Amino acid sequence: MCRRVVITGVGLITPLGIGVSETWEGLCSGKSGIGEITRFDTTNYKTKIAGEVKNFHPEDFLPTKEAKRTEPFIAYAIATARMAVEDSGLKIDSSNGDRVGVITGCGLGGLGIMERTIVSIDKRGPKRVSPFFIPMMIGNMAPGMISIHLGAKGPNSSIATACAAGAHAVGNSFKIIQRGAADAMITGGVEAVVTSTCIAGFNAMKALSTRNDAPEKASRPFDRDRDGFIVGEGSGILILEALENALERGAHIYAEITGFGMTGDGYHMTSPSPDGDGMIRCMQAAIDDAEIPYGEVDYINAHGTSTQLNDLYETRAVKSVFKDKAYSIPISSTKSMTGHLLGGAGGIETVFTALTIHEGVIPPTINHENPAEECDLDYVPNVARKKNVKIAMTNSFGFGGTNASLIMKAYDNK
Repeated sequence: MCRRVVITGVGLITPLGIGVSETWEGLCSGKSGIGEITRFDTTNYKTKIAGEVKNFHPEDFLPTKEAKRTEPFIAYAIATARMAVEDSGLKIDSSNGDRVGVITGCGLGGLGIMERTIVSIDKRGPKRVSPFFIPMMIGNMAPGMISIHLGAKGPNSSIATACAAGAHAVGNSFKIIQRGAADAMITGGVEAVVTSTCIAGFNAMKALSTRNDAPEKASRPFDRDRDGFIVGEGSGILILEALENALERGAHIYAEITGFGMTGDGYHMTSPSPDGDGMIRCMQAAIDDAEIPYGEVDYINAHGTSTQLNDLYETRAVKSVFKDKAYSIPISSTKSMTGHLLGGAGGIETVFTALTIHEGVIPPTINHENPAEECDLDYVPNVARKKNVKIAMTNSFGFGGTNASLIMKAYDNK
């Protein structure tokens, strides 16, 4: 029999704030975390705005010397893991360390240190390259350093499935506990790529918003006037535990994870399939895994990127899966406030979905002023909504046609 898996701790660093309370308060009040880019000179860039993390001090979570040589994505991951472990009350030591694993998702890793190193080689030659360059760059250093700092010696992996990476990390962690290969997992997603090459690359694809004169209005999922997504950064980490372990130590439970689906479109490098085939099968797989009728889902945290194709095709997919019920399910895109954290999106949005269930508040989709054609569902426009959510879904869909959906429900002891 598969074990039940619950969420007992959460940690957040987002463009809305440091920590869960600050981020959640901003989210529910409809605050935008988008502003002008400060990390590099944007004079020659079409997009000059992003969702930067503000007021983060890595030395608050790492020894000062180590903080100086740690890339932001690794520092964010360690910091949010510490927050989540502290929130959960989980004690990790020699008695259980080999039963606690770490899996995180990250799309691009240390892109910043790669840029700086290439410039350094061009200017000063290869002998001046830092010995920390490779360890600071590779994505698996996020779960690796979490393991080192917290003593979690169980299953350890890094997932790089683009914008679905964080959700895939959570889903795989869920399955690892469910089948008994670990008792607890530290999991989620992280990204820190508000860098010149990232913005230039997405600009070249015409994927980003250029609404530079009104940054807080730029991310507008499902709205007629959307013109692209906004790059965000940060991290969302969760503690997943086998229910029996959580109950034994009297842990606080946010929600229970009950279903996970993952599929591939097999269609295009960057565009979802117009008929939503991969998204449809992914959502249906999660529903089937949770062993619930589709009509019981009463909230969806959408992928909702604010791009022309994703918002339309995701809406079509939701209609296909949920049929007439689609029109009565509240759906929100929190990317309207945080921007798109790429590989970190699934991490923070899984946390947001768990908090929606736990707190009974659905975050809004801000900047939703004029519904786009065919985007005619209930996107919880502009104002948060109080609702007793019993079963929720969160979606993450990535370049390459890689998809992930998770189902969570309010915990009960039945």
